[in-house]
Amino acid sequence: MHSLPLIIGHRGASAVAPENTLAAFEQAMADGADGIEFDVRLARDGVPVVIHDATLERTGLIGGRVADLSSTELQQTDVGSWFSRRSRASGSEFRGENLPSLTQVFDLFSRNTGLLYLEMKSETSDVRLASEVVRAIHEYSLRARVIVESFDLSLIREVKRIDSEIRTAALFEPKVSRPLSLIPSMKLVSLASDCRADEIALHYSLASRHVIEKAKHSGLRVVVWTVDNPNWIERARFLGIAALITNNPAAMIRARV
Repeated sequence: MHSLPLIIGHRGASAVAPENTLAAFEQAMADGADGIEFDVRLARDGVPVVIHDATLERTGLIGGRVADLSSTELQQTDVGSWFSRRSRASGSEFRGENLPSLTQVFDLFSRNTGLLYLEMKSETSDVRLASEVVRAIHEYSLRARVIVESFDLSLIREVKRIDSEIRTAALFEPKVSRPLSLIPSMKLVSLASDCRADEIALHYSLASRHVIEKAKHSGLRVVVWTVDNPNWIERARFLGIAALITNNPAAMIRARV
């Protein structure tokens, strides 16, 4: 039985290992996380690969758009060296940590019981991404452990259209273009329900008591991201937040006594 709130590693244990790599995912689970959150995009050949950004500039230290490269090319990209350089990690600890495919992540998690919050990333609302994600979930028989999430609610609808039993989460963040106070926060719950999501994943700045209560009343589990302050453990328990997504699972788990 998991303790609540669940602690989910944001892009793995990304405070201590390069985000969205098998090393970060293994570290999160070794640190006691209940699961991981990670990002999936389609390569040029339609294969789902694990990376947050649309380009390789930040984590691959090279030019090129993910959508313009084949999955083979992407999986040969070193996405570990940038982290060692940034964190001044000992020598080349993460050098050669390559960009994983979705199937590599599913292979890894077939050896444990962790939850997988899989975020679909697409600038073009490409329904192929939804269908490829569902196909992989079926192939690995992971329907009970994967929660598919996206800011693009049309992709959530597509996942539910293909397989209504796959759990989904509607993602929301504050709009940069307008002050936080002007966001109709209560509308978020309606939007999540309308796309048939099972959970609502709120940026911490949107996680007011009022919104959380309405979400729970509407039958939505509430997830909050990205929080690294251990004070969120008690807040989550008080408000009934089901899961916290954090860059540092080890620190949050130490606080969850």
